[in-house]
Amino acid sequence: MLIFMDTYKHEVKYYECDRMGITHHSNYVRIMEEARVDYLDQLGYGFDRIEAEGVVSPVISITCNYKHPTTFKDVIEVEVAISNMQDLKFEFTYTMRVGGKIVCIGQSTHCFMENGRPVVIARRLPELYEKISRVQNQPQDGK
Repeated sequence: MLIFMDTYKHEVKYYECDRMGITHHSNYVRIMEEARVDYLDQLGYGFDRIEAEGVVSPVISITCNYKHPTTFKDVIEVEVAISNMQDLKFEFTYTMRVGGKIVCIGQSTHCFMENGRPVVIARRLPELYEKISRVQNQPQDGK
């Protein structure tokens, strides 16, 4: 069964822009986090639930490849996908567009930990593992 997630939308705020009127590069990492939180909420297993079960999911690496600048009031549409999942970590990819044009491509890698120790997601959070397995590598919005 295919599961398609809605694209996350972020409108660039004035305070997110630098003196040149361009969205400051650091804001893309925040937008990726907003989109990731929304993605897991749509999946039905949000960070609030993960943390309530005693598990945290720190970022262990992050990359952004900037393609085109964005400016105040631009609406950045973010497609999120799980691109790789292993026992102890998984990766999200983010494709950000404005008006259909790719403005940034990002990736973040996360692990799962409980009490400061890594946990195997399939054993510790089997329902989340199953949900991620079903959507892994699937595009959003039926694309």
